[in-house]
Amino acid sequence: MIRILRPSELVFADDKIEKEFYNLSDNDEIKKFILRALRDIKENAFCGIHISSKLIPKEYIKKYKINNLWKYDLPDGWRLLYSITTPNKVEIISVIIEWMDHKEYERRFNY
Repeated sequence: MIRILRPSELVFADDKIEKEFYNLSDNDEIKKFILRALRDIKENAFCGIHISSKLIPKEYIKKYKINNLWKYDLPDGWRLLYSITTPNKVEIISVIIEWMDHKEYERRFNY
């Protein structure tokens, strides 16, 4: 079964990551990749690849109080990480945690 659920809202996990995104040049390829990912996530909150809860970095759990994590593969080995929260039975909020290149992703997840 394919789940297609549009989030009610798409937000950045904190001001720092939001600022980093808006500080990217409009000509920057990574910003274009992220914009495409955000459009896809707005269409279907579950479009990414679910990461097992035992693999979620402890710092994410502590800092963002999340219990799920999703990975959206961007071109050139980049990754966008996000979580999905449901503050009530009607609302779905996708929370952008961060994006990183493949090397940083491997480091963060101890691969």
